[in-house]
Amino acid sequence: MDLAELVVYHRGAFMPYREATLGLLTHALQYGTGCFEGIRAFWNDEAEQLYVFEPAAHYKRLRRSGNLLLMDLPLGEDELTEVTLELCRRNGFRGDVYIRPLLFKSEEFFGVRLDDVGHELSIVAFPNSKYLDTDDGLKLCVSSWRRVDDNATPARAKITGSYVNVALAKSEARMNGFDDAIVLSDDGHVSEASAANLFVLRDGVATTPDLSQNLLEGVTRALVSRYLRDEVGIPVESRSIDRTELYSADEILICGTGVGVAWVKSLDHRAIGTGQMGAVAKSLRVFYDDVTRARRTLPGIDARAVYPLASARIACTTGEVEFPGAVPAA
Repeated sequence: MDLAELVVYHRGAFMPYREATLGLLTHALQYGTGCFEGIRAFWNDEAEQLYVFEPAAHYKRLRRSGNLLLMDLPLGEDELTEVTLELCRRNGFRGDVYIRPLLFKSEEFFGVRLDDVGHELSIVAFPNSKYLDTDDGLKLCVSSWRRVDDNATPARAKITGSYVNVALAKSEARMNGFDDAIVLSDDGHVSEASAANLFVLRDGVATTPDLSQNLLEGVTRALVSRYLRDEVGIPVESRSIDRTELYSADEILICGTGVGVAWVKSLDHRAIGTGQMGAVAKSLRVFYDDVTRARRTLPGIDARAVYPLASARIACTTGEVEFPGAVPAA
């Protein structure tokens, strides 16, 4: 992938990646004063179509994250969705894509504060199919690092600076031979994986940490809860979960935009269930693949088509489409 040739959205315009530059004193670079989203688009070979999954829900969450840092989005969720679709068209993607909107404090000066600092929005999209190789199951550990607290750096907002917490847990896990880590809240209850929500299945009931455990209110978490409850008929409980409950689970699932849905093979060298992919994980992975690639449509699930028609796809990739809030690249 040649990043320099990607088309990105920056300062209200489409431009080549190489032209979207920032200064070394940019506030967000110095102090972590930005927030972001991770959005995925999924290619459907049969339909020859790319579908952006739940874009409006992600931009709604980005707006809420920005509000904590005293930043506003320049456009509404629907307009930002159109910007995102157009960005994919201009790049002509024909495969799975990761989309990264970033709302950040963009002024260049020295001083730690959030008030009275200018901000901007940028969006980068690039080909990407897998965050982790999850087919064979994940080997996890419980991290020695605790999750950031809501009254320190709110985890329900995707704040760039707070992801140092995630990086510490993830690197500790990797350097000790694991794929990822589960982090605990300050009171010792389960919060989430390093960058994914978590479900524990035991005796026909699914439990997931409640929002007071300093976790991100995941878009995929809501989808998985709906699937377990409505499609499989499994009760879903949101509550505090003790660490030792994990070891006696029949299945552990993790989910998020980056990882999709994945199953846990072992935790702290202890097999989870049989140590093989469970029945719920198998059916959930099929369901997730079907709805994200729009093979199956359901009310309230938004898989937004990028290319309306083959002829429109050709036109769009030449940069002939305009919409409010953006200008074509030169």
